Amino acid sequence: MTIEWRYTTHPGLGVLSLAGFLGADAVGRFSGAVGWVLARGTGPVILDLTALRGWSAGGQLAVTDAARRLAAEGRRLELAAIPADGSLVPSGDHPEIPVHCDLEAALAVHHGGGREQREWCSDEWPGARSDASTRRK
Repeated sequence: MTIEWRYTTHPGLGVLSLAGFLGADAVGRFSGAVGWVLARGTGPVILDLTALRGWSAGGQLAVTDAARRLAAEGRRLELAAIPADGSLVPSGDHPEIPVHCDLEAALAVHHGGGREQREWCSDEWPGARSDASTRRK
């Protein structure tokens, strides 16, 4: 099983939401989603894990790699609603990754995040709109 993703831009902020299980077979797709985020947004990125059913140690390391990629571009990664076990495997050299209890709390830190401006999602994102211009694989 792989993950599905949705990226939503807000003024000076992005939200990358994941659904499914972030395991070894999903790391490449997650890395591609992070590349999409880097190419299309600015400011900090909240990784919304509300719909994530779980993650493996490899998936957690992919998150720390994403934090490094974003930091290299002057952007910060924050987590919202991490899976129930509450752990994040540190890789030792990753930037600080703030953790919020849910997406609402994460957005509140950024003054509510403002109105959504644009959205892209993978084809099987739960509840995806039928508008093909906003859907990407």
